[in-house]
Parts: sequence; structure tokens; C-alpha cells
Amino acid sequence: MTAEMTGIGVGPGVAAGPVARLAAPPEPPADTGPEADPAATLQRIKAALESVASDLDERAARASGPAKDVLFAQSMMPRDPALADRIAKALSDGRSGPHAVAEAFASFRASLEAAGGYLAERAADLDDLRDRAVAELLGLPMPGLPDPGRPFVLVARDLAPADTAGLDPERVLAVVTQEGGPTSHTAILAKSMGLPAVVACAEAASLGDGTEVLVDGRGGIVTVEPDAQTTERAMSSESRRREALASSRGPGRTADGTGVQLLVNLGSQADLTAAAETDSEGVGLFRTEFLFLDRATAPTVEEQTEAYAAVFAAFAGRKVVVRTLDAGADKPLAFVDHGAEPNPALGVRGIRLARRHPGMLDDQLTAVSAAAARNEAEIWVMAPMVATPAEAADFAALCRSHGLAMAGTMIEVPAAALRAGRVLEVCDFASIGTNDLGQYTLAADRMNGELAELLDPWQPALLELVGLTAEAGRELDKPVGVCGEAASDPLLACVLVGLGVTSLSMAPSAVPAVRAELASRTLAECVELAGAVMACGDAAEARRAVA
Repeated sequence: MTAEMTGIGVGPGVAAGPVARLAAPPEPPADTGPEADPAATLQRIKAALESVASDLDERAARASGPAKDVLFAQSMMPRDPALADRIAKALSDGRSGPHAVAEAFASFRASLEAAGGYLAERAADLDDLRDRAVAELLGLPMPGLPDPGRPFVLVARDLAPADTAGLDPERVLAVVTQEGGPTSHTAILAKSMGLPAVVACAEAASLGDGTEVLVDGRGGIVTVEPDAQTTERAMSSESRRREALASSRGPGRTADGTGVQLLVNLGSQADLTAAAETDSEGVGLFRTEFLFLDRATAPTVEEQTEAYAAVFAAFAGRKVVVRTLDAGADKPLAFVDHGAEPNPALGVRGIRLARRHPGMLDDQLTAVSAAAARNEAEIWVMAPMVATPAEAADFAALCRSHGLAMAGTMIEVPAAALRAGRVLEVCDFASIGTNDLGQYTLAADRMNGELAELLDPWQPALLELVGLTAEAGRELDKPVGVCGEAASDPLLACVLVGLGVTSLSMAPSAVPAVRAELASRTLAECVELAGAVMACGDAAEARRAVA
């Protein structure tokens, strides 16, 4: 009997095929500790951890785009000296080798979860690293993807970056996970690969190997045992969608010619070539953290200037929106004493960190200005985590003192959205970060899979704040963009345009689908969709109202 399961659609398109489940991780044997020779056991464990890290390095070297960055970041975790110290402590407390590894990873995981934000996003990855280390230590088969000998729909509780980055689109038709959220690694990587994907689909736990399913990554729906007519109709629609994508070219605009700038997000120099080759109007979010994180000393003005100049040269003649350093409590810098914070998710980050260490922001703006003078890109600069009009005014004045004409602010804090008119009076533009704005509006950690429903970017409360900000932009004739994950959802992009958003910045792979969807609707139709969403009570109802 045909049944429907619902989750959050995070990967574009539709696919149909048989289920193949990710194999369960290895279970360590009963704890037989203490070890006869803890020192020798520790050396074997360190060798196992290094083997896991080296394997991730090799996977990263073969990958590209977001997958490369994620895998390289993950490969650093097994090499963390603090992890080895915790394993040694567990061994000295009488644990056997495998259980010392599990205990240390559990302790490490709890520490990252307590830190919140960026560090909490890494916590789930530790489970996969633990499983790989234990398998290596015991000589058991390494956790990995199934191989049923035919194309399949991958179903799992969740996917680690090593699994997601290794997906072969020729074999894996779609992905369905029971956990995860719209900004999880599974979501980000599946979207970058163009794979239909549905996350936070708890009912998927009941799907067995071989079960035929139809996965709709747009609507977040998994149809179990669909009839032939349903599958044929869905795949025919998918074929038409792909044809439209193939012919998608040029600037973004609605069917009646209303322009909507389509921009790309850029997070590292490794992604620069692919981003620059995308048919877009520039960069709507240039994340500069890659220059600051995972290093012992601050980058010099000269280092920063060269890095920014490379990006500006690649986008000569196009717009590049630089976000100043978004680091702090939840993305700590090794060369800054952040101090202890009881709630890092609401702590000193972004523009708040710049108040504590003004020299870092001054150096960054000096470098951006110097790089801009050497290139012909149109440079805009914005500050993260602005909460008040006074903060926006101070940042704009600082930018202008460095010769940077276009100074704006991220709208990630509800207070800034509610006072968007006052904020935009003192700066030149605003860009809405829907990921952070969503978690602060709904009081829900964006990496907590249990709260995925609240973190859905279709939440009417979040979209109402987007509408308030866009309305303030219209009244003051100042541009308001969106650079969160919401911008990469083609249907939601139309809603955002209907709310008054003037630009959308997204993963490069999402641009063709968003451009094609906008071209199929008039501005009046987008406004009508936005009105329908605002009348809904929750995200699921909003999705249904548009889909």
C-alpha cells in the first residue's frame, strides 16, 4: 500500500529506486580492561587514529568544493592531542583499548555540544570517527556505503561527511536520513552534488532494503511503494525540470522581467574557480574565516590582501560582498583569549569580537581596501551579528574611513530585523542570514536534529522577519538580500522575492534551479505565494501551500 513519509527537502529533484540502508557501525566487545600494557595499547590506538586521518586526507584530495573542506576539517580531529590525552586517561582508569577510544570520543563530543554553534556542528562527526577508529583497532570492516549491485536510494540514521563525500551519483539516486537538519553536512553536501535528499524523516527507520521509494527533494516527501503512474508522472516532471536547468542562462529575473540578482556563496579559496565559473552576478557572501581559523597566529595585512585580491580578480566586473570575520565564542581563534562564556551561542562573536579586539577589524578592512584598489570588482562589505542601529552606524563609518563606499550589515539577530528601518538608515544594504536568524528566532540550535522542524527555513515567523527587513529596504530604496540556505530552495526563493528581497546568494550548484524557477513566475505570482505562506501556521503547512 502506498504511504507517504515527510521530512525536510534539502536536495533538488526527484528520484525513484530501491532502498539500501547504511550498514550499522561496529560494536566493540565487552570491556576487558585494564590493559596489560597501557602504553603499548595507546601507541596502537594512536596508529589507528592516524590511519583514519590519513584515509580522510586521501578522500579530501580526491574531492572538490564543500566536500574537500569538510573532509580536511574532519581529518584534523583524530590528530587532536587533547583526544589522545583523554584516551590515555581512560586507559589509566582501567578501560580496554576500544572502550577507552569510545569514552574519549564521548567526552570530546559532550565538550563540543556544550560549546554550541560552529563547534556543536562538528559533534555528530565524532561518532563516525569513533566507529572508524574502533574498526581499525579491532581489524573489523570499516563503516561504509552499501553496494547492492544496482542504483539505489541510500537510507540511514544520518550520514558522516566521509560517507556523503564518497557518494557516486551514478549509483546513489537519492538520500534519506532519519536525523539531520537543513544546514547539516548531509544537506550541504547533497545540495552541492545535486542529489535529491530528504533529512529529518524519522519514519524512514522503518524502510527495509529493497523497498521501492520515490524521493521528492523539493517537497520533502518520501513515497513508499508508489504505483507506476505516480512514478512516471514524477519522473516526467523531473525530466522537464532538468531540461529547463540546462537552458538556464543570464541574470536572474521573474517571468515579467523583474530583476533579482543571483549570487554565489564562497567559503574558501579552494572553491574559487568553480564559483567564478558559475553563471552568476557575483558573490553575495564571501566568508573570510578560512584565513583565521585553524592557525596559531593572526594573518597579516599582506596575507589577507593577497587572498582577497585573488577573489576580486576572479570576479572582475562583478559584485563581491565581503563578510568581515565571523569568529568568536562558537568559532574560537587560537590566537585570541576568548575567556569562558556560560552560553557561547549567545556570546562574543562577529562585530562583538571586533569591539574587544578592534585591531583585527581594522587590519581586515585595510586589506580589503588595498585588494579592492588593485581590481575592478564591485566591493561591498558587511558585518556579522549586528544587533542595533548604533553598531551598524559605527561599522559603516569605519568602512568609509578605509575608503570602502558600500557598507552593510548582516541581519541574523531578531532585534536587527525588528528595527531594520533604523539599521538601514545608517548603512547601505542588508543581507539576511536565514540560518542564524532562524535559530535565534525559534530558540533552536540549528544542528539539533530533534529540532529540525523548528529550524526549517519555511517557518512563517522567520519569513515574517525577512518581510519586515525587505519592507524597510523598499521604503529607504536600499537593497536587501538573503544569503542563508533558504536562498538555494527554488520555491522558497520565489517566496523571498515576493516578500521584497532583491538578491539571493547560494551554493553555486543551486543557481540554475533558482533562476529557472524565478523565470517561470511573475512578480505578482511571487507576491501571492508569499501571502499564502504568511497565512500558514507552521513550516509544513507553508511548504504545502506553495508546492
